Amino acid sequence: MKRRNVIFAIIMACFCASSFAQESTSPKGKAIIQVFGNFHSGFGQQNDDRGFELDRSYLGYQYDLGKGLQVKGVMDIGQSDDVNDYHRIAYIKNAQISWKTGKLTLTGGLISTIQFNMQEKFWGYRYIMKSFQDQYKFGSSADLGVSASYKLADWLTADAIVVNGEGYKKIQKNDGLMYGLGATLTPVKGLSMRIYYGLNEGADDTKEDKQNLATFIGYKGEGFSLGAEYNLYKNDGNVKGNDLYGFSIYGSTKLNKKAEIYARYDNLSSKDDWNEAKDESAILAGLQFKLGKYVKIAPNFRMNIPKANGADNRYMGYVSCYFGL
Repeated sequence: MKRRNVIFAIIMACFCASSFAQESTSPKGKAIIQVFGNFHSGFGQQNDDRGFELDRSYLGYQYDLGKGLQVKGVMDIGQSDDVNDYHRIAYIKNAQISWKTGKLTLTGGLISTIQFNMQEKFWGYRYIMKSFQDQYKFGSSADLGVSASYKLADWLTADAIVVNGEGYKKIQKNDGLMYGLGATLTPVKGLSMRIYYGLNEGADDTKEDKQNLATFIGYKGEGFSLGAEYNLYKNDGNVKGNDLYGFSIYGSTKLNKKAEIYARYDNLSSKDDWNEAKDESAILAGLQFKLGKYVKIAPNFRMNIPKANGADNRYMGYVSCYFGL
């Protein structure tokens, strides 16, 4: 019920903003369509794991109202986390209004979070694999709340966010909030650095606050990119000492206008091996081909190396596909 009330308020605000903007500026909008799919096959013990998969679809619309106002609504159609549930589930991913004036940008509603947004864009292959924090569930990519960004200088931007902390797939069941602060530095052309710290309240005295630290550095040159990040997630599940940490290194090189090579290495660990069953190293490498303006095809090979004693490595081959406007 709380979420419905907030979304209704956002819609009313958008209506009012539209009336205000049309007085002086012609509004304009664009459709948001992104479809992620793949064909995959395992090798060795994973040989039976193969087939076609429609991983995720984003459908929505973005509307510029003028005078710095913009509204956006996006549906996320994906798969259930329950392995016994084979039905597709649709969520509201974004239902937001933003206002940009000068160096300040304010956003409210069901908004994108800021803890790994930059890393995901730099990595650039979300349809192939999520960025590190998203892949290993250090946080959600969207949530209900407000955020602000301010450009302090040409090379420095600061941002802040306050959201429920439950993500966009769940209603708020706890009374706590999540607070985050970040800073992005671009000291020279092509070089980007970022640091973020977030605290997700435990809601009561029996639960520990979750804490999230994300650091990133990346460089994009002429025809290549190279990035690295280190992440720390304390008190997973609001349990003291359930800490996760790890790093990710990734890069790409263009072969020509339509083809490029990409590679990535992840390493996830847990304090005192409490998460040993899921701790792992992972290697991803492949090619991407652009078939026109809207379609990408990316054959890739993946190897997962579990850290649990006696666990076997997993080898998978994928042909990932993307369609988007």
